[in-house]
Amino acid sequence: MAKKEGEWAFPVEMRPRPEEWRFDLERVLDSVVSLRAEIPEDAFTAQVLGTLRAGSGVVIRDDGLVLTIGYLITEASTIWLTTNKGNVVGGFPLAYDQATGFGLVHPLGKLGVRAIERGSASSVRVGENVVMAGHGGTQHSLKATVFAKREFAGYWEYVLDEALFTAPAHPQWGGAALISADGKLLGIGSLLVQEKVDASTLQGNMIVPIDTLAPVLDDMVKLGRPNRPPRPWLGLYVTEAGPRLVVAGLAPDGPAEKAGIKVGDAVLEIAGAKPAGLADLFRRVWACGAVGARVPLRLLRETTTKEVVVTSGDRNDFLKKPHLH
Repeated sequence: MAKKEGEWAFPVEMRPRPEEWRFDLERVLDSVVSLRAEIPEDAFTAQVLGTLRAGSGVVIRDDGLVLTIGYLITEASTIWLTTNKGNVVGGFPLAYDQATGFGLVHPLGKLGVRAIERGSASSVRVGENVVMAGHGGTQHSLKATVFAKREFAGYWEYVLDEALFTAPAHPQWGGAALISADGKLLGIGSLLVQEKVDASTLQGNMIVPIDTLAPVLDDMVKLGRPNRPPRPWLGLYVTEAGPRLVVAGLAPDGPAEKAGIKVGDAVLEIAGAKPAGLADLFRRVWACGAVGARVPLRLLRETTTKEVVVTSGDRNDFLKKPHLH
């Protein structure tokens, strides 16, 4: 793909070179497409995630099905996909799985792109060299290294048992492809993160492993979401502040806000037990029962402890549903 005047590109020495890899680099990079989404101003996620979202997606099937990170397409009213060859096609937000974070887009025309083969994140080792690829061929791809594989918890009530972490970091890897040394898809880029490695802090990217897709893919295509009960949701944005778990935000009109929880409250106990960390907190919420379950919390508000019971909800009820025009 020819570089357009004024377009950014990684320095040549940071890009992957075809002779360094055991696969057809150009063909594999062509499976990564640009994704741009427009979201209504009154959408539930508009204030936090914005109304114009841009990132990448990866063609994973011969029918053109595109895999991306779900936050790019949540509540999207319009999606445009662009290939490295310049083909532009509209897309429909087919599915979003909140447990894995994956989103699927159905192209409303032919992309003319060959699908990438899926690999397994379990096969990649810490320290292994990989390719991180956004839309735009080698100019928008990096030679990278997997520097960690571990549990990840996100403040929006999200937990992965094992995520991948890569460096060097890049702020726009949302929906980008993590590609193995033999040209297979290992995961999808999600977030820019700060990670502790030994005694230092390293900036990197969190990658959702591709292994979590297979169990839910068929249901996502057929039903728009996995065929399992939704996880109970509190609308509670919690961060780790030293040894404490502190409420940093609340979903407007969400279950936690309606129960009287305030920003700045520290979570001391859930269902009678002290959570060991952010991931443990959310797992204990999910263990309280299905959507509608009562979740008892013990909070510290300034110098006073408070007992609060939150009736959990379904996050999907707050989101605008996609529809074909």
